[in-house]
Amino acid sequence: MFGAALATGPLKWARERGLLDVALHQIRDYATDRHRQVDDTPYGGGQGMVMKPDPLVAAIEHAAVVDRPRRILLAPQGASFTQARAEALAREPSLLLVCGRYEGVDARVRAFVDDELSIGDYVLSGGEPAALCLIDAVARLLPEVVGSFDSVESDSFHSGLLDATYYTRPAEYRGWTVPEVLLSGNHAEIARHRRREQLRRTLERRPDLLESAALSSDDRRILRELESGAAPATPGRGRARGRRA
Repeated sequence: MFGAALATGPLKWARERGLLDVALHQIRDYATDRHRQVDDTPYGGGQGMVMKPDPLVAAIEHAAVVDRPRRILLAPQGASFTQARAEALAREPSLLLVCGRYEGVDARVRAFVDDELSIGDYVLSGGEPAALCLIDAVARLLPEVVGSFDSVESDSFHSGLLDATYYTRPAEYRGWTVPEVLLSGNHAEIARHRRREQLRRTLERRPDLLESAALSSDDRRILRELESGAAPATPGRGRARGRRA
């Protein structure tokens, strides 16, 4: 499950350059019975299977013995994984990601991890896809993994807001044109336009983010204009004026 993702894009380049090291541990290797059983039926009854504590804890202790990583259990009951958490985890020297499966893990396993994180309010078959999301989000914040840090800083959520809209060639496509300001060469105006787009998209799509975002007085003025409809949402020309990306 991890092979293709770790051999693609920034994760591949980071590993090849020695910027990122990922080791995979098979929990069944730590089972002690002849069937290598890592799950069992829950006490008290109920549907599904639960991951046993003994092989899982043995795997955690073996993997953590060298560099004492921050141990994270991927679980739907965990705290929400956010960009801020990704930035904090990127400052850790190493991480150990524990992937639950089935109905979850024996509750006693939680005494052997530092954090529980969830990537969203939905159900997955296991913690492996969640672990891959976390690896990708954290790895791209490491120095030199992404070509230019500007591309990280401008990402959605990095500043607490959604990202602006972007365009590339051709300047006209099926009657839709690029906003004139982006063709002007005026970098100050372009920066203001993109900030306005960030605020507009966040206001329209994720207004909850505005409650905790670091906003300047100019940002708040723009938001008031956007809320009152006093200014055009997307400067542009032709049909681009009425087009929302």
